[in-house]
Amino acid sequence: MAIPSKESFKKRMAEASLSEYSKQAWKVVEPATKYIHNWHIDAIAEHLTAVTDGQIKRLLVNIPPRCEKSLNGSVFWPTWVWGPKGKPYIRWLFISYAESLSIRDSVKCRNVINSAWYQRNWGDIYKLAGDQNEKRKFKNDKTGERIASSIDGTNTGEGGDIIVIDDPHNVRDGESEAIRESTVITFKEVIPSRLNDPKTGAIVVFMQRVHDGDVSGEILKEGGYTELCLPMEYEPKRMITTPIGFNDPRTVEGELLWPDRFGPEEIEGLKKSLGSYAYAGQYQQRPTPRGGGKVKRHWWKYWKPKGREFPPVLVKMPDGSFLEVYAVDLPDTFNEKIQSWDMNFKETNESAFVVGQVWGQQTANRFLIDQTREVLDFPKTLIRFDELTTKHPDATSKYVEDKANGPAVISTLRNKISGIIPVEPEGDKVARMAAVSYLIEAGNVFVPHPALYPWVEEFLAELTAFPKSAYKDQTDTCSQALRKLAFDYPTPVETDYDRIVAKFGEDSPEAMIYRVKFGTGKARKVDVTSVM
Repeated sequence: MAIPSKESFKKRMAEASLSEYSKQAWKVVEPATKYIHNWHIDAIAEHLTAVTDGQIKRLLVNIPPRCEKSLNGSVFWPTWVWGPKGKPYIRWLFISYAESLSIRDSVKCRNVINSAWYQRNWGDIYKLAGDQNEKRKFKNDKTGERIASSIDGTNTGEGGDIIVIDDPHNVRDGESEAIRESTVITFKEVIPSRLNDPKTGAIVVFMQRVHDGDVSGEILKEGGYTELCLPMEYEPKRMITTPIGFNDPRTVEGELLWPDRFGPEEIEGLKKSLGSYAYAGQYQQRPTPRGGGKVKRHWWKYWKPKGREFPPVLVKMPDGSFLEVYAVDLPDTFNEKIQSWDMNFKETNESAFVVGQVWGQQTANRFLIDQTREVLDFPKTLIRFDELTTKHPDATSKYVEDKANGPAVISTLRNKISGIIPVEPEGDKVARMAAVSYLIEAGNVFVPHPALYPWVEEFLAELTAFPKSAYKDQTDTCSQALRKLAFDYPTPVETDYDRIVAKFGEDSPEAMIYRVKFGTGKARKVDVTSVM
């Protein structure tokens, strides 16, 4: 009996195992990056194979970001099914929260198919159709097709034999009730109708948890899906056995999912940078952390004027004990100093407040320096704006929410006071606060010692009760300021994400943290020269 050649043996291995195929295909899409195998890749491959074979028709995979879910689920799997698995007739529909992400993986998928390695081994099974070979949609000569779409673009009528949803939620919108519920409704009411055959078709959802009420939450509530849950740190009480007999192989609580890539040092950095709420959801697949996810009173730090002494602030801890927190000296200088405004005149609401805050950033720390908060009419609002500007002339950038009465103030004062920047708020108030709460939890946000100003206790009471607080004006003004001070932008016109990648690299913790919190390249700094 002839001994098979090495190439023949590797081909047979790739045809028999999606995991082995993925190892070999890696060099096509990531030629400059070393492949690091881990058992969770085998687990994903085993469950996708079960979907391919019809054993599983509904699959939910909850997994942390940057754990190769997109490559394995949206690139390697469909090319394996068409070629090595011998099913080129399968029609695929891939959906993400942004069509650009689906198209990104579509291009990678087509690159694998066109590679010399793939064509040498399985090029005789099918050919890509020349008349339908685009980034968003391509077909083959055996009636198979691959379509890339977004969660809000599924009303086009296109469908598939297998529908793969890769991150239906943008993590920035997880706390936005309106956006989140719209995504869930689309998932429940639109996605199932896009299956070509409801009896034999399959739906696979890959995602990190962003909220109790996200698509995963809906799936787990309604049932009917096989759940493959892979938290970054092992939690024995949450271990689930899947229908194909899979159990998480870890045995020690806290054991890491992929230590060769995300070791203890990287995990501690993520926890500090993201905060407990984001980490619990996106990395532990448990969107409510132990101890709750709201802004806590003991997270806040305090400042005092240099040379003055104050008693420590006594703060009650979650376990009932009390902690003495000493105020630090307010820095003499700041890297940046800004104003943040939320406008609502009493003409529209007798109990609404106009809030103006002055913030300073000194290295990684943010300091709330001053605040004005009153029920005002339009003329008095203009006076308070001018007074705060005169009092803090070095707060050169003045961010005004471009909603409610903000446009009126912007229009009136733009030619009189320089540095006014309109801000179009993204998401709702809860989402905006959730996006910056990690800074407070990390101990990087300082407020005045309560003995300095009577408004400090009111400010802390509102922030720690949010979103159930009676008023939310101080919270919204605060989140707007912290978002603007979240990163140190070197120029006003480049994308935030591109800057970070250029400085630290795409696989750096800095880039990964930005992707988790804000997506990629979505936010662009305002060119302040155009709005002054």
